[in-house]
Amino acid sequence: MASDITPAVPAIAVDDLRKRYGAVEVLKGIDFRAHEGEVISILGASGSGKSTFLRCLNLLELPSAGRLHVFGEQVNLRGSGQGLHIAERKQVDRLRTQVAMVFQNFCLWSHMTVLENLVEAPVHVQRRNRGEVRDEAEAMLKRVGLMERAKAYPSQLSGGQQQRAAIARALVMKPRVLLFDEPTSALDPELVGEVLKVMRDLAAEGRTMLIVTHEMAFARDVSSRILFLEQGQIKAEGSPRALFGGGVNERFDRFVSRFSQG
Repeated sequence: MASDITPAVPAIAVDDLRKRYGAVEVLKGIDFRAHEGEVISILGASGSGKSTFLRCLNLLELPSAGRLHVFGEQVNLRGSGQGLHIAERKQVDRLRTQVAMVFQNFCLWSHMTVLENLVEAPVHVQRRNRGEVRDEAEAMLKRVGLMERAKAYPSQLSGGQQQRAAIARALVMKPRVLLFDEPTSALDPELVGEVLKVMRDLAAEGRTMLIVTHEMAFARDVSSRILFLEQGQIKAEGSPRALFGGGVNERFDRFVSRFSQG
């Protein structure tokens, strides 16, 4: 008897996603689904295609081939041969408000205060009321422990504070999916914990998050699923317990072993 339950539409769906730079194919046909509420850590050695994959999901990098859906809506990309291009800029701008990116190097506007960094995009991109956005931004800064630094400029913050401000800025946009591209790799070791704590809290809330990271303990403890990329392909996928338990995928086991030794 057929089930009456309709599978949930994935938050992110990609089919045969490829990315080429000249003669070098960095992503080699990735098929992937992420559902709402999942926390997916994307692991792999440097050069495996992790960050390129994440940036393609937000169209900061344009795929050379493949299909991308965001909550069931296909992103309208056209072209062939030399690659795809954006067919409808308004669609991409709208979808980017649903899929927000937190970068490795913070990307805060240096000429604006922390509070102004949070307020600018919702007001000008989403056309929201400045007063309401300001109230939400202040609440978000309080949540990440930065309210007392609201009037400071990015250069006056530590790296950990800048990354927490960048996370708060993404959250004020009210995205349905958060993408993190190695959010702690530019931080001094003593500052990593404060950023990971914010991310753990977001995961506990049921936020949909895709995280490129080298923080193995964080990935093991927080993720609902692990993707392991090698040479532009998904070589292993599964629960943290299964993969980190060993014996499921030899390539992943070797990667974890090399990483722990390094």
